[in-house]
Amino acid sequence: MKYIATIVFVAISALGAQQQPPPSSQAGGEAGRGRGGRGQAPRGADPLVLGDHTGFHAIFDGTTLKGWDGDPAFWRAENGEIVGQSTEKNPIKQNTFLIWRGGEPADFELKVEFRIDATNSGVQIRSVQLPAGPDIGKWVMKGYQADIDFANQYTGQVYEERGRGFLAMRGQAVYVPDNGRPTLVGNLQQSADELKTIIKTNDWNQLHLIARGNTIIQILNGAVTSIVVDDDSKNRALSGLLGLQMHVGPPMKVEFRNIWLKTL
Repeated sequence: MKYIATIVFVAISALGAQQQPPPSSQAGGEAGRGRGGRGQAPRGADPLVLGDHTGFHAIFDGTTLKGWDGDPAFWRAENGEIVGQSTEKNPIKQNTFLIWRGGEPADFELKVEFRIDATNSGVQIRSVQLPAGPDIGKWVMKGYQADIDFANQYTGQVYEERGRGFLAMRGQAVYVPDNGRPTLVGNLQQSADELKTIIKTNDWNQLHLIARGNTIIQILNGAVTSIVVDDDSKNRALSGLLGLQMHVGPPMKVEFRNIWLKTL
């Protein structure tokens, strides 16, 4: 456990440092030499650039749902966005998903912007599509989810849809042992309430997910909101489908745009 905690601490520190501007160099004297005596002071990590798409490719063309698969009664493409919408006359009776059919990424980064006006949604990663049956619709997914909800009670957490449930709440770094329960190993640099203040209501937010090996890191509007290190060999997934969720409940509208994927 101490080893895992150290790994998570390093990840938190490194990612948190991305949000701070690098210290300026100092010329002359001992300060100017830096650690290596090369005339430059030690330098921190570069700041995170939300709009950097180097190495990424767009997986939504902005005009059609080509490459995506979902219930056309709820999902459509318009104005450069993927829109999921339910109404009083067309309610959702079960969580339904729009599934990307371009592959089943293992290690990757995903960037997507979202806006929601009610209820709940999420972005699925390393997930599977469940077989349709009497109690399961055609477009139902199981797996890791970057949770999104209008009240921002859960936005920023890592959840497992139709699986183990809550894995890491907003503001947490969590380790899941083999055949064991999720264990809190550290809190992030900002608390759940502090992180909530960076989430924009009825406006666009950027979600940035990093999945590598057994680790999932969630970044929201440039701030790390949750980290999961998953060693549960029976229940974890190291690759799988990507998808977008519409949640059962009152009428809702959720929009997604600028969806970029980089395989690692």
